[in-house]
Amino acid sequence: MTLSAATLPGIWASRMWTGKAVTYEIAIRFKLSVQLAIMATLVAVIIAIPLGAISAIKQDTWVDYSVRTFSIAGIAMPSFWLGIIIILGLLIGSQKFFGDPWMPPIYYVSPFKDFWGNMSQLIWPAVATGYRYSAVVARMTRSALLEVLREDYIRTARAKGMLEKIIINRHALKNSMLPVLTIVGIEFAFLIGGLVVTEQVFNLNGLGRLFVESVGAQDFNLTQQLVMLVVVAAVLTNLVVDLVYAWLDPRIRYG
Repeated sequence: MTLSAATLPGIWASRMWTGKAVTYEIAIRFKLSVQLAIMATLVAVIIAIPLGAISAIKQDTWVDYSVRTFSIAGIAMPSFWLGIIIILGLLIGSQKFFGDPWMPPIYYVSPFKDFWGNMSQLIWPAVATGYRYSAVVARMTRSALLEVLREDYIRTARAKGMLEKIIINRHALKNSMLPVLTIVGIEFAFLIGGLVVTEQVFNLNGLGRLFVESVGAQDFNLTQQLVMLVVVAAVLTNLVVDLVYAWLDPRIRYG
């Protein structure tokens, strides 16, 4: 039996125990997981790239040590523990200052229907996930930028009297983004289906939680299609990363 013969019929299959269509179950959770992955990636990139660049520029100063401490703490700190701390802080803070405890929507709310309700549900899981993610990206940004700053063409630009700001922004930072982009792509593909614990802590019905439920219930039709979906997401993410490579570095050409 070929791979397509084994997997494609499952797209139109039903769940073994509930009888609901597999595509229906996945579609409901897919929107939440993709939005959460995008938001966590944005949080990580917005925080990590500036911090990593500053850390490389201010190497071996208190700024560099502070950013490296931030990164080490983020890598060592489990995202679910940070999520629990955020929930406790929101519950205590909202009850103290507003009189009512913070309660996010129970079910997923589309941002097109209720933007603020959607943000209140997903922004804090995105922060909890994005913090650890940003720690990895910041370390990679620092290492890549330090390597580029030691290149001959950077020394030549400085010898010609070019402003340091222009050297960093136009040459060094752009050329150091290739390894950073690789990490961002790998992490994004993981986030789509790998946020099982975070979804459990914040009571989110995403793909990660659905995957655990399908394995526990021995629902092979659903499990099979979830695995295929994550694989396709990883392949598409790598394709996008490769295309962005060519934009960042004109020397890269695909035949």
